[in-house]
Amino acid sequence: MRGAAVVARVRAKSLGVSVSTLYYRRRMAVRDHALRRSIEEVLRGHPGYGHKRIAAVLKRNKKCIRRVMKLFGIKPYRRRGRKWHKAKTECAYPNLLKLVTPTYEGCVWAADFTELAFKGRKVFVATVIDLYSRRVLGAGVSYAHNTTLVLSALGNALLANPRPAIFHSDNGVEYNAKAFRSFLTDLGIAISRSKKASPWENGYQESFYSHFKIELGDPNRFHVLGELVADVYRQIRDRKRGRMAPRILTACRF
Repeated sequence: MRGAAVVARVRAKSLGVSVSTLYYRRRMAVRDHALRRSIEEVLRGHPGYGHKRIAAVLKRNKKCIRRVMKLFGIKPYRRRGRKWHKAKTECAYPNLLKLVTPTYEGCVWAADFTELAFKGRKVFVATVIDLYSRRVLGAGVSYAHNTTLVLSALGNALLANPRPAIFHSDNGVEYNAKAFRSFLTDLGIAISRSKKASPWENGYQESFYSHFKIELGDPNRFHVLGELVADVYRQIRDRKRGRMAPRILTACRF
């Protein structure tokens, strides 16, 4: 404990802040994660609730609820043409994020993919992020959203980073493939899954993609696919939020 205190004093001195400031930020992060879990619990029973109604249920300030929802990319369900149905079966893997708060890099990785419309075809981008640092650790690009795509993003992340304790994703067939699950279990990585029809449980990736697509712009402005792929990796590398990895190794399959 004495050694940790010395380290804290040295770090605070190098940053030009007080020691109490460092501890204050740590407590805030823990409280934010606890509030996130409470918000997600409300959304499981009421998927369409916005920040005002969630604040009323939790008896908390609506500004605080809105801040945490924005921080973790949590959004209520909104109907988009198809009727929402409650999941009839439970996921084979539990959502470990209900029990674990990432407190160090490598604690939890989260993965997802999105699609881009390019010249009448769909191009899929898969990413893996670290939930503590919010850095993108690996990425993959392909014409197909399959197990090969998500495995390339994961393998890309593992090339330059130690394996995580937990790997979180949704229940897509790509992540539920036997080859993908075996790859994780063989490495001793615990599998965590979002509940079906609960996109807010992987809001970290949802938030990343919403910003990513805005910064990328219209994919059809590129003349050839190679230009689009190059800019996808550049956008991932160069996002100016202090949360991006300094280097992304390309892993493209077409």
